[in-house]
Amino acid sequence: MGTLENSVQLIGRPGGDPEIKNVGNRKNVRFTLATHDYTYNENHELERTTSWHNIVAWGKTAEQAEKYIKKGKKIALEGRLRTRVYEKDGKKNYFTEITMNEFLLIDHSSNEEQQSNDS
Repeated sequence: MGTLENSVQLIGRPGGDPEIKNVGNRKNVRFTLATHDYTYNENHELERTTSWHNIVAWGKTAEQAEKYIKKGKKIALEGRLRTRVYEKDGKKNYFTEITMNEFLLIDHSSNEEQQSNDS
C-alpha cells in the first residue's frame, strides 16, 4: 500500500449532533468539529484559539457517527480534505470540508455515568 497523500487526523469536539440525510440510497452526516491550538502572546501568556472544521461522512461511517457522535463529546477522526468551488453572484466561493473515513470516541463520560449508576 502506498503513502496517503491526502490524510487528515484531528481531535476535537463536535459543535452539535450530526445532521443526518439520506442521499440516494446512502446515509450522509454532517457536523462541525472544534479543535484548539495554544500559543503564547507578546506578554508570554498562553492563549487558546479555536478552529472549526466542516466534517462529512457517508455510508457505514455515517451510520456509526449517527449512533455515537454527540455534541461536545471528544473524538479523534481520520479523513481527507476536499475543497469545492461554487459561484454565487458571479463570485467564486471555496468550501473546504473533511470527509471522515473513521473515528474513535475519546470522551467516555457515558460509560462513567453508567458505572456510577451501578455503584
